Amino acid sequence: MSKRKLSRQQAWRVSKIQEDRRQRAAKHDAESAAALASGELGPEQDGLIIAHYGTQVEVEAAGVSQRCHLRANLGGLVTGDRVVWCAGDPLGVVVARQSRQSELLRPDPYGDLKAMAANIDQIIVVIAPLPEPHAKQIDRYLVAAEEVSIQALILLNKNDLLDSEQVSLMDDLLAPYPDLGYPLLSASSKTQQGLAELMQALSGHTSIFIGQSGVGKSSLVNALLPEAELRVGELSQTRQEGTHTTTTARLFHLESGGTLIDSPGIREFGLWHMEREQVENGFREFQALLGHCKFRDCRHLQEPGCALIEASQTGAVSRRRLASYRDIIDSLQDKL
Repeated sequence: MSKRKLSRQQAWRVSKIQEDRRQRAAKHDAESAAALASGELGPEQDGLIIAHYGTQVEVEAAGVSQRCHLRANLGGLVTGDRVVWCAGDPLGVVVARQSRQSELLRPDPYGDLKAMAANIDQIIVVIAPLPEPHAKQIDRYLVAAEEVSIQALILLNKNDLLDSEQVSLMDDLLAPYPDLGYPLLSASSKTQQGLAELMQALSGHTSIFIGQSGVGKSSLVNALLPEAELRVGELSQTRQEGTHTTTTARLFHLESGGTLIDSPGIREFGLWHMEREQVENGFREFQALLGHCKFRDCRHLQEPGCALIEASQTGAVSRRRLASYRDIIDSLQDKL
């Protein structure tokens, strides 16, 4: 699948930005190498990246943390990466990255996929009454989680804002997911309702909150970890969308024993890099039916003998989930 085509001016700007980054990286690498050679740095030790700040990261080890330069040959490092590093004064140096158990990807403005967090084993899909949630958006998050083999659960936040009509609408929206193995939670950072259950679900995991801006991810982190003191943005009064308040992914330790990575708000997951077969397998209930359609190249639209269409007619597959699948495939076609 092709990347977004850039104008000549945009291509020049991208090239200039990349060259500036290469020069800065080369300078930092030379400084790091000189420090290592002169013995100004401490011995190599294991550490965990708990925050990323441009060309520097914050590394934690044995309960203390320090900002560090990155060796230029390391590639992109993200919050959650386990690394080998050397302490220094005033800055340490990360010298190696250990293998990742998982990584969460998103496209950058130029169409390249880049990791946003690493070594996560649980994704919390956060929705709220406002901005209004949609099934196809929830399903995009779940498909992305399936693609990287990370367990997901769905959290309805700001439940204190629900009136009786909205409760019914939310119940209908979320009805298919428990039977598919996606747990549901409900909470409010304002009233504290459901926070104990949420903390229990986070215990023992490295989790990340994912959802539209404005659903209250930072407010949840503040409620779970008051010392975090993250900025909270108000909903736009005209668009009912949130303002982006988190500017860097940061890892927090929970009293329950788990860890939580708070990431910048993401309006859409970048699924355009996936093939049709990957999207199909991202819908759990489709998996046993794939390969049983009458036609090998079935697109699950209106073909006779389509196993997914027949299953949706009997209720074995949610019609709404099938519609989400088709919407995702349409968005992929737009990127061809």
